Amino acid sequence: MESRTYGYARVSTKEQNLDRQMIVLQAQGIDERNIVIDKESGKDLDRKGYQSLKNTMLRRGDTLIVKSLDRLSRNKCDIKKELEYFKENGIRLKVIDLPTTMIDFADGQEWVLEMVNNILIEVLGTIAEQERASIKQRQAEGIAAAKAKGVELGRPKAQKPDNWEEIIGQWKAGEITARKAMELTGTTRCTFYKLAKE
Repeated sequence: MESRTYGYARVSTKEQNLDRQMIVLQAQGIDERNIVIDKESGKDLDRKGYQSLKNTMLRRGDTLIVKSLDRLSRNKCDIKKELEYFKENGIRLKVIDLPTTMIDFADGQEWVLEMVNNILIEVLGTIAEQERASIKQRQAEGIAAAKAKGVELGRPKAQKPDNWEEIIGQWKAGEITARKAMELTGTTRCTFYKLAKE
């Protein structure tokens, strides 16, 4: 079966224009029928056009061309996963904004392409890890700053009902059951025992 070349173009909203991406993809000799487009956010890979392209159109030996890596996704982890998927499934990815991916190598030089792909995967994986670490650090700093200001974090503490002391006294004295005490104080089983423990 002959290999095919597909293009993928994406903008984040329906109002944005795809013309620039279409022009550069067609300049690569891709037939307009083979250019798949999405007008959806790049926050994840759950996009109708992209999923259809990946799962029903692309075959081993095919080439996929995009204008830039962020057209695939804005999430570095997702891009890394996609690059690994393409590599495992024998699909060549060319990124117009990354000229090294665009070079066609002579037979026997595929190792150069392999090296470029491996470097890309490695770099993206490292960037994604650093982003996750800095998000965690920012969260930790935010929590520390909030605590320093005396902001209560987590679930708000359960408030004791107005009749709590009276009812808990009756319960402890064995005058009423726990179920009755919960009913009279309007508390759930969990809240009742939590407050009783304090």
